[in-house]
Amino acid sequence: MSHVSLWWKPGCATNTKQIRLLEAAGCKVTVRDLLSEAWTPELLAGFFGTQPVAQWFNPAAPAVKSGSVVPAAFSPEAALARMVEEPLLIRRPLIEVAGLRRAGFDPEWLAARGIELPDADVPQACSHGDHAHAASCPSPGAARE
Repeated sequence: MSHVSLWWKPGCATNTKQIRLLEAAGCKVTVRDLLSEAWTPELLAGFFGTQPVAQWFNPAAPAVKSGSVVPAAFSPEAALARMVEEPLLIRRPLIEVAGLRRAGFDPEWLAARGIELPDADVPQACSHGDHAHAASCPSPGAARE
């Protein structure tokens, strides 16, 4: 059984579906709150590896969707500093398996670590579509019930 640590936005319907897929794959999932974690630039950087900076950002974040935050305009240092201040900008979920870290739910990355997801649609985008906003997700307790 693989142990997976997953940082989510509490109540996020897409992250909830991803957690259930990991559990169905036989993983023990430790769920952590992305928004209340005590992030530092160094800790956060470990999840992004060689991904381009623009891919570090959550495309469904209100500031990204409105255009007030343009991910491609950030240097790595500026992106990390902004994400530490505003964790809603971080692409999620953040995942750790056997000490290796990744931003985003990547079935191929998981498979390379021995986690075979069940044959099912793997949710990626916000489940609320274009109407997504912070208040549209249920409370964390309701999401896992």
